[in-house]
Amino acid sequence: MGAAVLRGLGLLLAAVLTMWPTVAFASPATVVPVGRAVGIKLFSDGVVVVGTSDIATDGGNVNPAKACGLREGDIITHINSTEVDTIEEVSSLLQELEGKTMSIRAIRDEKQVQLTAQAVLCSADGAYKLGAWIRDSMAGIGTVTFYCPETGAFGALGHGINDVDTALLMPLESGSILPATVAGVEKGAAGTPGQLKGVFDTKTTLGLLSANTAGGVFGTMTNGKWAQGVPVEVAQRNEVKAGSATILTNISGERVDEYQVEIVKVFPESESDCRDYLIKVTDQRLLDATGGIVQGMSGSPILQNGKIVGAVTHVMVDDPASGYGIYVGRMLRHSGAA
Repeated sequence: MGAAVLRGLGLLLAAVLTMWPTVAFASPATVVPVGRAVGIKLFSDGVVVVGTSDIATDGGNVNPAKACGLREGDIITHINSTEVDTIEEVSSLLQELEGKTMSIRAIRDEKQVQLTAQAVLCSADGAYKLGAWIRDSMAGIGTVTFYCPETGAFGALGHGINDVDTALLMPLESGSILPATVAGVEKGAAGTPGQLKGVFDTKTTLGLLSANTAGGVFGTMTNGKWAQGVPVEVAQRNEVKAGSATILTNISGERVDEYQVEIVKVFPESESDCRDYLIKVTDQRLLDATGGIVQGMSGSPILQNGKIVGAVTHVMVDDPASGYGIYVGRMLRHSGAA
């Protein structure tokens, strides 16, 4: 299994094209395990460079972005002295500058870089362009893991939202979670991960995001009634053992059901790897409906002996009945709660 290909379950992301402050709340002794699917919208802090391309000009093809040193994965935060967070803001500034020399401030490998560039006039549409493909937002479906009624805080996904092209953690400017209905399931099979198909209500906001981290996305509920349920104790790491467990997940409509799984192995704690458990779906109902673990189930809470122990995070592409989970205490630490 060590050589198995992994797929993050997390948002079934549709790239649209936005660093998040950390959320701080008191470490809870109990939380409400949720397991409901939500729509998640994230807007980046700056714009992410996902590639470069040549621009056709009257003088031939040129690539100003590549020529000035921009690289895939760079996060452009300023053009000259103006902060930019959207594709529209970048395009507008390029038209105003009309090809004049400009400075670009960007984040690369968590360090600031300063570059000098000149946009060129595209002969095809008469617009000034830099030759950089950029992204400023993402949207998709994921699952809420827990809710803290005392503080209104929630955690979801169990892993971060990464850019689909660069695989880098998206820097958060703002974001929200929205009500979602699971309309169907694309069943998983060996070599082909399945996925939940859903529709979200873009007119209603359930909560606001405040952190996008390797251990999940976090924020505060604006509608606590949506996540009402019976609180359970948060398990200590040494309480989690290999053996039977259950997950709460939403694979049809808005209904959350409990399914049997097995924690096959509990891995030693690692600061660099958020895969804390190897899990396997044993419930035939879930296997028949989804083939096991599918994309969109990321964040489904894992329960053992009446306590919340973690969340589902990844599926093994060559064995969709198996995957990985994250310890709930790790999620709480990433959220700033512990």
